[in-house]
Amino acid sequence: MKKTLYVTDLDGTLLNQKERINPESIKIINNLVERGMLFTYATARSLVSASVVTAGLSTNIPVIAYNGAFIFQPGTGEILSREDFCQEERAYATGVIRANGICPLVYAFVDGVERVSWLSGSENEGIRRYLSLRRGDRRLRPVEDSDKLYQGEIFYFTCIGEKDELQPVYDVLSKDRRYRCTIQQELYRPEYFCEIMPAKATKAHAIQKLKKIWDCDRVISFGDEINDLPMFEISDECYAVENAVEELKAAATGIIGSNENDGVARWLQEHCMTAQF
Repeated sequence: MKKTLYVTDLDGTLLNQKERINPESIKIINNLVERGMLFTYATARSLVSASVVTAGLSTNIPVIAYNGAFIFQPGTGEILSREDFCQEERAYATGVIRANGICPLVYAFVDGVERVSWLSGSENEGIRRYLSLRRGDRRLRPVEDSDKLYQGEIFYFTCIGEKDELQPVYDVLSKDRRYRCTIQQELYRPEYFCEIMPAKATKAHAIQKLKKIWDCDRVISFGDEINDLPMFEISDECYAVENAVEELKAAATGIIGSNENDGVARWLQEHCMTAQF
């Protein structure tokens, strides 16, 4: 029997507008995971942030975080797979960001510990909101100068602000094959996020790795935004939630219920309840 890997995006797909999973969705998915369904999520969030918004969801499943830069075992935090910048790539990306006057959030392992660093006193409204949602997060590391900001083994940059100020960074790095660079408006918010990661740090690449780890034959995915398109392209079936952007709906196998109405879980319930995993 063919084994299927089911993968969902989080924000706008599995999560509701309050950035949580509806209790009914948790109940349905956990029941199916207990029965053997091979399920995971793929998100731009860190494991720490994702763990908060997915509270109650089974932690027995490896998950894809940082847009595919990492595959984690959430119960232990064990890194099953990671993609990194080389030293030259870190230095070049840092130079482009600095040259455009951007003060980013820098994700790195500093002395072997995962940290999120930012330049204290430079916060704009978007960064302040980001930090306010992560109070108590032990990764947070305010620094006093830009040299400290770029310390450690950097694996991800997040630039938050107006689209016009972030666009020059995107224009340069998105054309460089060493990087994967995205720019999009924050869900339900006015600010934009420009995220810079290693070229292989994609949801699609991480899904293919996990498919191999679990020896799966097929992939079925769920999403809502245009950045889910690469994930859709490597899936055997792909479903856009009702609230998805039109471009993603056009690429989807079908349209399912919205994130507010347990669209992903209801589809899984309908199609997997009688399956032999």
